[in-house]
Amino acid sequence: MSEIPKAYEPQAVEAKWYQYWTSQDCFKANPNSRKPAYSIVIPPPNVTGVLHMGHVLNNTIQDILSRRARMQGKEVLWLPGTDHAGIATQAVVEKNLRKQGIMKHRDELGREKFLEYVWAWKEKHGGIIIEQLKKLGCSCDWSRERFTMDPHYSQCVQKVFVELYRKGLIYRGKRMVNWDPAARTALSDEEVEWIEEKGHLWHIKYPILDEAGKTKNGEHVVVATTRPETMLGDEAVAVHPQDERYRHLIGKKLLLPLQNKPIPVIADELVDPKFGTGCVKVTPAHDPADYEMAVRHHLPFTVVIGPDGVMTNAAGEDFAGMDRMEARQAVIEELTELGLLAKTEDYVHNVGYSQRSHVPIEPYLSEQWFLKYPSVEPSLKVVEEGRLKFHPERWIKTYTHWMRNLKDWCISRQLWWGHRIPVWYHKSKPEIFCDVQPPPDPENWNQDPDVLDTWFSSWLWPFATMGWPEKTETLNKFYPTTDLVTGPDIIFFWVARMIMAGYEFMGEMPFRNVYFTGIIRDKLGRKMSKSLGNSPEPLELIAKYGADALRFGTMRGAPLGQDVLFDEKDVELGRNFCNKLWNACRFRQMQGGESEAEISPALLSTDDVWILLRLDIAIREVSAALDEYHFNEAANVLYRFFWNEYCDWYIEASKAVLQGADAARKANTLAVIDFVLSHTLRLFHPFLPFITEELWHGMGFHTDLPEGQGGKTIMFAPWPKPLDDAFKEHYCLLPEKAAFAENKYELVRQGRNLKREANLAPTKKVEFVLKPEHEIPADEVAVIKLLLNAQDFTVQSDYLAPKGTPSARTPLGDLYLPLKGAVDVEAEKTRLHKELDKIQREIDKIQEKLNNPQFTQKVPPHILAEQQRRLAEWESKKLKAAEALQALNA
Repeated sequence: MSEIPKAYEPQAVEAKWYQYWTSQDCFKANPNSRKPAYSIVIPPPNVTGVLHMGHVLNNTIQDILSRRARMQGKEVLWLPGTDHAGIATQAVVEKNLRKQGIMKHRDELGREKFLEYVWAWKEKHGGIIIEQLKKLGCSCDWSRERFTMDPHYSQCVQKVFVELYRKGLIYRGKRMVNWDPAARTALSDEEVEWIEEKGHLWHIKYPILDEAGKTKNGEHVVVATTRPETMLGDEAVAVHPQDERYRHLIGKKLLLPLQNKPIPVIADELVDPKFGTGCVKVTPAHDPADYEMAVRHHLPFTVVIGPDGVMTNAAGEDFAGMDRMEARQAVIEELTELGLLAKTEDYVHNVGYSQRSHVPIEPYLSEQWFLKYPSVEPSLKVVEEGRLKFHPERWIKTYTHWMRNLKDWCISRQLWWGHRIPVWYHKSKPEIFCDVQPPPDPENWNQDPDVLDTWFSSWLWPFATMGWPEKTETLNKFYPTTDLVTGPDIIFFWVARMIMAGYEFMGEMPFRNVYFTGIIRDKLGRKMSKSLGNSPEPLELIAKYGADALRFGTMRGAPLGQDVLFDEKDVELGRNFCNKLWNACRFRQMQGGESEAEISPALLSTDDVWILLRLDIAIREVSAALDEYHFNEAANVLYRFFWNEYCDWYIEASKAVLQGADAARKANTLAVIDFVLSHTLRLFHPFLPFITEELWHGMGFHTDLPEGQGGKTIMFAPWPKPLDDAFKEHYCLLPEKAAFAENKYELVRQGRNLKREANLAPTKKVEFVLKPEHEIPADEVAVIKLLLNAQDFTVQSDYLAPKGTPSARTPLGDLYLPLKGAVDVEAEKTRLHKELDKIQREIDKIQEKLNNPQFTQKVPPHILAEQQRRLAEWESKKLKAAEALQALNA
């Protein structure tokens, strides 16, 4: 043993051990190892990101899985890396360059110069989150860190595009897409977040034209819209063909307000007669449903909102150059002046926002690249058949619904930061060249300016990070991976696509289990955000409480797949728990004696037997919980076992032996303590890596480990196994012995309760008398006296208690608390008289209600039952107080 200091200082301990682990290559995976493989790939955080509480939850879970797998004797690869995050990173860099006055728009710099700035930004900021993950204790194999824009990874992305293009699964076409006017790029459907907003429904008059093209005496139809600025691009008004109100107008012409051009009335079954007035404006270039109608009815496509969210010349000279929201107000004002605004209604509807730039998206007609998803059937079947498991299972339904309703994936983005599409167009011929390498005569070709959606690179993550397309030793050993830990919000973006990519390019699933974390919310249930000021900084919490405390506090409140209500008090509890663990090990060290001596079965007390059997239960429950991905259950079992069972009961009971004169029994108790602590530290290690390593060495337990990878670290100590029957038989771990200890602790609980009811301080030493049902051995009497903190504990089978003496029925007999000498009789009488008066007032109030028919006949049954329950409680309190007063009077 080395001396364990009085106080635990997490910062010094954490820095020391993380440096040791990395210097000794403890996290490094060996693909040539004969151990069974365990592998997990990190969900790559944005390269310019910083650690937040969601990362803490996700990566702590991955670290628990990885550390436990090492202790189970597996060869572990936890593969880390970062994502180039196309839109997000480019937006950050553009904002920074504008702020510095280097550019107003990236076009001023040109593609190559702009990308030089992005790479410089990445080199400066890209490693921040990796260093922060190390502070958390993440045991990733940092020698294998990957970046989605690494040269080899980029080649994988290009190869996949070319293969899918040649199979006919990738094509180029003009389609209606979701457009982000801030980032000026297309988005997939999954990148649009629908937010309910309070808006307006504007009712606009469209004048009816006669056959000569003149308006007909003020006749009009009314069209309702939430986006009046788009009316400038209307090409028709549509009605349902069976709508009797408007059948006579089908084929007629209307005058489009503000643009003053005639547009037809068309009939289409897509129209909902119950929406608005039953007449809908058709804006083919700015609405997906309108686009479909325009194709069916051969309408033109007039683009009135440009890719930057600014009105085009086609919107008319009064509106061209205006921002779309500015144009909305201008359109409303002009319609009002012309008397064409019939009415305005308040209207709640869903508005699509870009998940990246957080601005309302625009439906936009654009030339884009699309992918028809590959390997859909095996990817669907593997989840439905349970070969690839989701935890919790409820996400299977979400997954299968999406997989059965797939739409082609828009994979092109109008950005410069990302994997450029490997397609070239001949300058003078209608030829397309698609290959990983550019054409041999590049001077005759222009490369497609777009880049691929960021998710098009990250869907290859499980195998592209391991050396694919080469059949590397790493790929052979660690693919498919074992677990994936991620949020359900990217089940479509990432999880489903990785499964399809795994089958398409590797011929098998990419992982065997997916654990979906919940969302971390504040204690009021609100999603954490910097704008609300409710998102704590993890590094500040680590500096204040320690990484172990943050990990343990977070995991105790993280039920499988449910949202986590974060409270800093949980982290404080985690710190207190670390201190408890530290002090318990220090207490053992202060007792001296040989470390981890042999346990003698003949010298085991009932307390020893009880704690060994409770340890057995804890090992089984923790292991089962982790096998089922119930991390909070495992943490709570550990908390219960160590704090309540080991510290509160066993250690306190063992002091009777440790303070006694029997050296052999003391040595045996210390051997039991060492056995339990050795197992406990190993159970805790995946949750609390730093403090357990420090205590493992401080207690001298490391000396029993063979020298191996990483030296004698707890990281490679064997994961505790349940105590088998042979062990229990050898050490005579009989259930009846443990039952006696449990009965003894129940007696102590009852005795402490008697003191509370008698208004005695816990520290006040008083006399107890036990009238036993069976003989109590002398050594057990000593333990009970110690646990009760009693002045005296007498076992007397013929004891006759004075009438009214506080007593309790316990499993070992009737326990009495004689009040003579224990309390100030007169002061206690006065207190009890006051207490009885208070109790009687409460009883009178409830009885008055219950005697009133107006109350009993009108209130719901559960309210009546509650009042009856409260009356019974107060009457029970009255009886106890009266008996106590009677005992004092006696």
